[in-house]
Amino acid sequence: MSETPNPSGNGGPAAPDNANAPSFLVLAQYLKDLSFESPHAPAVFQNVKSPKMDVNVDVNARNFAPDQYEVELSVSAKAKNENDAVFIVEASYAGAFEIKNMPREQLEGVMLVECPRLLFPFMRQIIADATRNGNFPPLMLEPIDFMAIFLANKQRQQQAGADNGAAAAPVDQNA
Repeated sequence: MSETPNPSGNGGPAAPDNANAPSFLVLAQYLKDLSFESPHAPAVFQNVKSPKMDVNVDVNARNFAPDQYEVELSVSAKAKNENDAVFIVEASYAGAFEIKNMPREQLEGVMLVECPRLLFPFMRQIIADATRNGNFPPLMLEPIDFMAIFLANKQRQQQAGADNGAAAAPVDQNA
């Protein structure tokens, strides 16, 4: 009986060829922008009521080098009492990611689901710290299901394409 040489050299089965396997690496994370305003301070602290909160979250992704992408998570939160702003906080937190050998049909999902999922805890802390430093209770953002949002957006795109009698156009990741 003849044996096939084992290139791994460890006596076990030969190592699979991982040169073309998908890879995902966080290169950097960084705060791009942070703004906090309390336009009616100190008067706002005398009339303490539970303000109405309006929170908006946005995710943008762009290619900046071969196999490298920037994903930016933006949050805008505004607390209002009647017609007056109690505070306004806006932040953009981003990450640079290296994504190699990812099938194109999966790349968009990785950038719009997995990347913001990794960035979110840091953004949540930034928003909480900013509001606490403004002498308000920390605004703790609720967890976000980025997958559900991604799937809902894809379904809306497909529906819009079907309504127009054409297939939905793929999102350009290089913009």
